[in-house]
Amino acid sequence: MTSHTPLDTDNWQYVDNYFKNPGDYSYDKHYAFDHHYRFSLKKACSDYVVSNKKCILRRFIKYDMNMKPYLIPFFATVALTATAQQKNEITSVLEILDVTNGNRTVVKEFPYRIEAPNWTPDGQWLLYNNDGKLYRLSPTSPAEPELINTGFAQNCNNDHVLSADGQQIAISHGTKEDYKSRIYTLPITGGTPRLITPMAPSYLHGWSPDGKELAYCAERNGNYDVYTIPAEGGEETRLTTAEGLDDGPEYSPCGQYIWFNSVRTGLMQVWHMKADGSEQTQMTFDETRNSWFPHISPDGKSVVFITYYKGDLEPGEHLANKNVELRLMPANGGEPKTLLKLFGGQGTINVNSWAPDSKRIAFVSYRIN
Repeated sequence: MTSHTPLDTDNWQYVDNYFKNPGDYSYDKHYAFDHHYRFSLKKACSDYVVSNKKCILRRFIKYDMNMKPYLIPFFATVALTATAQQKNEITSVLEILDVTNGNRTVVKEFPYRIEAPNWTPDGQWLLYNNDGKLYRLSPTSPAEPELINTGFAQNCNNDHVLSADGQQIAISHGTKEDYKSRIYTLPITGGTPRLITPMAPSYLHGWSPDGKELAYCAERNGNYDVYTIPAEGGEETRLTTAEGLDDGPEYSPCGQYIWFNSVRTGLMQVWHMKADGSEQTQMTFDETRNSWFPHISPDGKSVVFITYYKGDLEPGEHLANKNVELRLMPANGGEPKTLLKLFGGQGTINVNSWAPDSKRIAFVSYRIN
């Protein structure tokens, strides 16, 4: 494999890992995407952010123990233009699944990548991200999506969460100065984002039911753990300390627990803990799958999550364009069941997408054309 050396000519491009769910990027660990898939890279909702243009990434990215990205040559890459999406290279299918009977309803198909649908608490809108921006769409009306004004935050990734009262949105935005994700809040109607986490990278996932706390995954000193911070800003609190990746923290409707996923046992598994970080308890024990992003239903009875097949990727990777499953388990524990199998992964169900009735979930499946 070609060695990685520091940037010294204009033939190199700075590449910062903007993959929302970084895995165990320990020293000498290498990761690569399937080179035949094209990814839009000049945006925060993509898998990697590059300094100039959209590319096909056919190289490896190497990280040192301090999580500092090396600079890699764009050998064997192909620049994509803004017309790439118009060529229908990928189709995103926004769907609704009734978990009680398995019925699937297509809301809308898009000739480009969209990600991470949220259902608003009143059930009237689905929010999703595309190309660094947020949109809302009626789940029942044929009307076109509406752009949400996020002000200067034009590099929003697939970590966006709504407050329980439906009045605010919390987003993860990659600042243009360093392309690192930080968390902001703004009104649901749009407006100027307010910075909540000055430290970066921080990847949002949960908002407490009382509106007082945000939960997120953050890299501090080389390890990715679960943190909380007051929703108005303030000092962050570290809740997990295990080696490897802890990610996807989300509050239970009662506010007493936080669900998350952790690779600490070897494979990615679903866990939960008390909201103060105590009593961390493993909830899935699947030796054939890596389980990500547990989302608890509004009634607190069920948890839906996404799984990758063991061996298809590293346990700490959450990639796009993979064969995955959506699975359901009782919130008090028990054997999960498969709701459906689909082509997706990153972007399918990154954030809580339960409908207010606790019977339906929104998700995104994909087709490579």
